[in-house]
Amino acid sequence: MDWKDLLSQKVANGELPYEETSNEQEDTSVKPAKTDTLSVLLDKKGRKGKVATIVVGFTCDDVCLKEIAAKLKSKLATGGSARAGEILIQGDRVNDTKTILKEMGYKVK
Repeated sequence: MDWKDLLSQKVANGELPYEETSNEQEDTSVKPAKTDTLSVLLDKKGRKGKVATIVVGFTCDDVCLKEIAAKLKSKLATGGSARAGEILIQGDRVNDTKTILKEMGYKVK
């Protein structure tokens, strides 16, 4: 008897409920503030000649900022960081970053 048979027997006997419900609601969506107008800049100061794309103008907290940065880095398949109200993306990804942020609902300059 495998685990599926054991599980179906326990459900049939009433030892386990048929469907297990969770009280927790997962909210994985990042809600953009419609008033945010973001600026996407290209910068290479203090990076030994390497370029970085910087997004400034966020008014959300650090947790929200890190979630947005994680989505950006994932979609762009690149590294970066989020701190002090700005997101840093490695490389010259200005146009791609603007496109993704517009899809997320932000106004971008």
